[in-house]
Amino acid sequence: MDTESTAVDETESSVSAEPSGDQPDSGVVIETRNLSKIYRDFWGRKKVRALKSLDIEVRRGEIFGLLGPNGSGKSTTIKLILGLLFPSSGRVLVFDQDAAETSKNERVGYLPEESYLYRFLTAEETLDFYGRLFNMSGAERKRRVDELIKLVGLQGAKHRQLREYSKGMTRRVGLAQALINDPDLILLDEPTTGLDPIGTREMKDLILALRDQGKTVLLCSHQLADVQDVCDRVAILHQGELKELGRVSDLLKVQDITEVHAEGLSEEAKTEIAEVIKRHGGNLKSIDNPTATMEDLFLNIVRESEARPGARRVTGGPATGETPDDQTEAADASNDSEAAQ
Repeated sequence: MDTESTAVDETESSVSAEPSGDQPDSGVVIETRNLSKIYRDFWGRKKVRALKSLDIEVRRGEIFGLLGPNGSGKSTTIKLILGLLFPSSGRVLVFDQDAAETSKNERVGYLPEESYLYRFLTAEETLDFYGRLFNMSGAERKRRVDELIKLVGLQGAKHRQLREYSKGMTRRVGLAQALINDPDLILLDEPTTGLDPIGTREMKDLILALRDQGKTVLLCSHQLADVQDVCDRVAILHQGELKELGRVSDLLKVQDITEVHAEGLSEEAKTEIAEVIKRHGGNLKSIDNPTATMEDLFLNIVRESEARPGARRVTGGPATGETPDDQTEAADASNDSEAAQ
């Protein structure tokens, strides 16, 4: 007999019991204890170990990130939290209840990686349908539907069927349905999939706003920028194992490098600073202007374009000796001339 299979079966029996007694509110929304999941084939033979001995805590009012490459166990963890899968060993507690307790789902919102929505319904009809599943009254559903459609920016398309939506628009409807019951815990599996840079930024701003409202968010992603921008703490998974856990700011901090930001320094001041660093035994790597992210650059260009339609800005070094400002002025003049014609 397979001893590992026997041990797993025994563990499954032991963890199926209800939590004993009424526990005081600990401020921990999700807790996994030695959580493992093994997928087996038709004959019960071990096929894939998707998760191995995962121990994490997600606290109330924080954005917690599950980060890892495809196949690292992120989606499996979310399904175990929702009670869609049963652990091979260990335990998952949500609101101090076993994850198998379906009553907890009234306080949970879930956006899966792929939004499986009825494509013949409109956005309004879709959200009204999900509101009915939570036994919301007609007046409450209407108020909540209008509020969420405005929140995700689909006012102009709320009467169109979802089959006419782009992937990004469908993603927004999916987020709205995850929020229809005003949940305390929101599980987001790859929330920025299919969104353009503007939609991605809006999605991240919305996630931050949910935290400001006191919601707890579990964000599952392999997009590094998404996790860095919004998460308070992060767990990094690889091949089903927890490799790192901590606050994002602490994990990203480079301990042996000191960074100084200053404005309006002359070349003489820079030289003097370099001499001071050298005198104190430091190793000056560079003194240069900071760089923005590609996301910041893109969003700034879009905002400028909306504010000044038709204007063009070329930042690259021109071969004619013109400065970027000269090129911008020339482009504006050309646009004005074309408009006049």
